[in-house]
Amino acid sequence: MAKKASTPSGKVARQASADSVAARGTKRRKPAPKSPARKVAQPKLLAGGNPQIAKGYGDAPVQAYIAAMPGWKRDVGRRLDALIEQTVPNVRKAVKWNSPFYGVEDEDQGWFLSFHCFTKYIKVAFFRGAALRPVPPGESRHPEVRYLDIPETGPFDETQFVDWVRQASRLPGERM
Repeated sequence: MAKKASTPSGKVARQASADSVAARGTKRRKPAPKSPARKVAQPKLLAGGNPQIAKGYGDAPVQAYIAAMPGWKRDVGRRLDALIEQTVPNVRKAVKWNSPFYGVEDEDQGWFLSFHCFTKYIKVAFFRGAALRPVPPGESRHPEVRYLDIPETGPFDETQFVDWVRQASRLPGERM
């Protein structure tokens, strides 16, 4: 007759299994490899510190542009955006050609203002600026366009800027 292999009783088997699990639990395990830190892609800064932001419509791309403006320009960009929003209810926004654009609610009216970062100043473009009173100081190759340059230091007349924004928003805008 063949010999039966001896098998441990159920109680002994359970105890052996528990001892094995306990022994494994006290072993030091290698820590799981850390996932590489995800870097949020920062917009590339072009010449003069102007942020390179993808073309887009609405407030989000404009806010992304402003957030990417370097140094003191970011605070001025926020202030310009806030003044324009306060002056023109339901202002329409977009980023085109790496610059924020502002227009009235009616898309057929076009855009009335844009701004752009340069090394030592922010240039605000009024597309029908020659029709504003008083006329903004910066001349353009285009007879109807006028500019306002805002340097880091120096006066920035918010009252005059708001008046120009109000006037510009009532004029036919530039279709782009």
